[in-house]
Amino acid sequence: MAIAFASMIVLLVWCMVVPISVATVYTVGDTSGWVLGVDYSTWTSDKTFTVGDKLVFNYGGGHTVDEVSSSDYSSCTLGNSITTDSSGATTITLNKAGTHYFICGAMGHCGSGMKLAVTVGSGSSSSGSPSTGTSPAASGGSTTTTTPTTSTPKSNIPESSSDNLSPFVALVITWVSLVVLNFS
Repeated sequence: MAIAFASMIVLLVWCMVVPISVATVYTVGDTSGWVLGVDYSTWTSDKTFTVGDKLVFNYGGGHTVDEVSSSDYSSCTLGNSITTDSSGATTITLNKAGTHYFICGAMGHCGSGMKLAVTVGSGSSSSGSPSTGTSPAASGGSTTTTTPTTSTPKSNIPESSSDNLSPFVALVITWVSLVVLNFS
């Protein structure tokens, strides 16, 4: 009986100190991916991003995913990237609130609309403004823009609670709870 009671107390303490965080995984551009001709402004218009969410960029050769500053995003300046990747499958974890800017580092691609601005809210609350992106540039010539018609593949992935509580601290709390209950 005492062991069952102690187990319930440990479970209660565990639930109180280890918050569960869930991230949403978004595939940028849905099935189209990170390519020319997708209206990323439309893609982001119905999404609300929060800290911990992940962006998955799928793209072929000749493209990159460059995280850039606001000014480099606006002017499509290449060469000043905060981060860059050309692996063909890039996953970006949105680690902080604010607006994150991404462009393709291939010459002319950003100016043709291959750029994405994502506004990240600080928490997982349902209120908040959706993210914004920029559609292809309207200056000169015509650009064919397609909007993905499928819904965004997203999944809830339990994130590690290591940002909130180390496993060692959880183990110590559990051990202390058991010792206190066994000697009382």
